[in-house]
Amino acid sequence: MEQTTQPTAADGRTTRAESPAASASAAAAKGEPLLEVRNLKTYYPIYGGILRRRIGSVYAVDDVSLTINRGQTLGLVGESGCGKTTFGRTILRLEKATGGFVSMDGQDVLALRGDSLKKMRRRMQLIFQDPYGSLNPRMPVSDIIGEGLLAQADKTNGWRKRSIRDQRVGDYLEAVGLRRDYSRRYPHEFSGGQRQRIGIARALALGPEFVVCDEPVSALDVSIQSQILNLLSDLRAEFNLTYFFIAHNLSVVQYFCERIAVMYLGKLVEIADTDALYEHPRHPYSIALLSAIPVPDPRVRKKRLVLRGDVPSPANPPSGCRFHTRCWLRERLGNPEICSTVDPPLLDTGGGQMSACHFAEQVTAQAAQETAATQSVIETAVDAD
Repeated sequence: MEQTTQPTAADGRTTRAESPAASASAAAAKGEPLLEVRNLKTYYPIYGGILRRRIGSVYAVDDVSLTINRGQTLGLVGESGCGKTTFGRTILRLEKATGGFVSMDGQDVLALRGDSLKKMRRRMQLIFQDPYGSLNPRMPVSDIIGEGLLAQADKTNGWRKRSIRDQRVGDYLEAVGLRRDYSRRYPHEFSGGQRQRIGIARALALGPEFVVCDEPVSALDVSIQSQILNLLSDLRAEFNLTYFFIAHNLSVVQYFCERIAVMYLGKLVEIADTDALYEHPRHPYSIALLSAIPVPDPRVRKKRLVLRGDVPSPANPPSGCRFHTRCWLRERLGNPEICSTVDPPLLDTGGGQMSACHFAEQVTAQAAQETAATQSVIETAVDAD
């Protein structure tokens, strides 16, 4: 497949003019909701003592709400350990939700059992992050992709027949840019990019409507990343897919997603259209993430806004705003008490952009630049490590 690189602007950021997100139809972005999540919580118990009693909880996902429209690509970004993958897996019922509501076309996903849940799993699939660990090395590609078909076989689809499964496996291998005869090979015979294509074919073989992409390009070379992103974009148009795209690379998210949600320590702190978030973020954490985007031009020097201190433990999150212990804006404003006592709600700041900050109107690029300018070289180097 032809290699395609992401277009970049003079400042090193990905441009939107030719990206898949920019070329998506406005109707899809304004379409009817496909997936609705309300107050979703995923807590993991902590046991201690001789009797192994529960002494606390890890608040991996804590009271998260969002809506994904049909045909839309929503990106989720945040630091490692903030709960992004757990959130995606909880939506798919791969992790048990502690509380909340997940609706797919008006159907309560968390309440499904038995055959109803089995049918729903056809409509919701996952593309794993690791193209090496997610494929069984002892199984040929035909069995890796066909395993889900066999599990979902019934009298209507006829997937119990090997010939029908093999035909469908071959069709989806071709759809992701691989040859049909690759179905007889084993995972160790493929490169990382080819393995990820096999993982994509496995996710699409059941004909889903909603796909969670858990950092699908983070383990790949840069040139291969662009190929996989363009492939996912083509598949979205071909199969009418809706993506929930989890990633660390903000340039990739800008290129690929129409709307972005920012997560910090189990909570969403900002949701906005991609252009709006990159042009005028309304949360101090979002600005810090954007300042970390590297500039590929060595002649351009960029002052990064480094967050001081460590990420708090999700087992003991701070009171009030969870970001207040590292917030550069709070320090700039003289450490107002409301930040440490009142948890800010996610409110609309205009144009559909939502921010969970008591002082969202004071989050500006100029304020961030002035704060970054006050950080010494030593502080920046130590905190960056």
